[in-house]
Amino acid sequence: MVSPQPPDFARLLAELTRELETRGIAFMLIGGQAVLLHGIPRLTEDIDVTLGAGPEAIAAVRDVCVTLGLEPLPRDVDVFVRDTFVLPARARTTGVRVDFIFSTTPYEHQAIARSVRVPMSGVEVPFASAEDLLIHKLFAGRARDLEDARGVVRRKGTELDWDYLRHWAAAFATVPGREGMPAQLEALRTAL
Repeated sequence: MVSPQPPDFARLLAELTRELETRGIAFMLIGGQAVLLHGIPRLTEDIDVTLGAGPEAIAAVRDVCVTLGLEPLPRDVDVFVRDTFVLPARARTTGVRVDFIFSTTPYEHQAIARSVRVPMSGVEVPFASAEDLLIHKLFAGRARDLEDARGVVRRKGTELDWDYLRHWAAAFATVPGREGMPAQLEALRTAL
């Protein structure tokens, strides 16, 4: 597999991987980074990291931030993470934003276990699988996310595990506001 990012960005992803794995925090990259791997390439200057840990891991994630020169953006980090399950940070030297997303759901743990490892700067960086990226994009539901979802299907359509996708689209359809996920998924499949 080819690195989806330029060398400097790939180094940051590799360092992030080393630091999180050293602290025993399972994770995967989602968002624009995973779109570069599975979908239609687009400009992205941020990193979205889904952690296989809840907010109780905030001390370890803060240590990662210190080691990598990432400055947390909220004034009161503990309250912000408790309320949102997200720690947004920015690299002091490059301005790259990194959002650490804390997660404790069985789905997220399964998605992390299914991640695709891509060699970058001597480290295998875990990216969301194409199917899990698609589920994340449909769940988010913004116009950019739906365009990304179409790009993943155009690029990976016949390779996708449609039974897995249908299962999770149906499961998430029980979440208020996400009832349409199965229909959205079917529309993507029939557009192949």
